[in-house]
Amino acid sequence: MTKFMQRRSLTLTRVLVLCSPALLLAACAAPPPPPPPPMSCDACALAHQALATANEALSTAQAAMAKASEMYQRGLRK
Repeated sequence: MTKFMQRRSLTLTRVLVLCSPALLLAACAAPPPPPPPPMSCDACALAHQALATANEALSTAQAAMAKASEMYQRGLRK
């Protein structure tokens, strides 16, 4: 029985000695980066930005159309 226990303790010691560098490296490794934010947030932000740009373009086009109409009316009066 003593021989079995000595053999087992030697095996355990060998495992600890051989695995300790790997355990120490794993303990010192940097944590993984956080997961990226969900794509829906990015998509919503891009959609709102596109909507704002479209609204700005529409207002600019309406102002240009009003100015062109005014210039056309002035040309008809002369």
